[in-house]
Amino acid sequence: MVVQMDVSTVSRPNTRTTAVSETDSRFSVPLRGVAVDEQTRCRHWNSELDVVALKFTCCEAYYPCFECHAETTDHEPEQWPRERFDEPAVLCGVCRETLTVEQYLDCEDSCPSCGAAFNPGCREHRHRYFEQ
Repeated sequence: MVVQMDVSTVSRPNTRTTAVSETDSRFSVPLRGVAVDEQTRCRHWNSELDVVALKFTCCEAYYPCFECHAETTDHEPEQWPRERFDEPAVLCGVCRETLTVEQYLDCEDSCPSCGAAFNPGCREHRHRYFEQ
């Protein structure tokens, strides 16, 4: 059973918060987070460029950020292992295409499928998501 709560704000309507064992039915991949909009922006990161969600190996679900994972799970995050960098683990929130970690790390801050710009500041947190 999927249970969802609508979290609406004046500046960010149509957001949802989902936690374990819920997922957001707007996405074709299992996605969870806090006040997530239709392009994967969340309460923590919501600029025009914050349009990716990353898959965590510990729960095989996508989250807009590490803070969403911390707030909606009951376990510590695990980095995506290097030996799985060839598997889909990044979701473009604009076109909903899934990218491998290799594709994401090589994409120069834009989706190779639709051209949507990704936040270049996310490079600073890659160590939180991907094994170095």
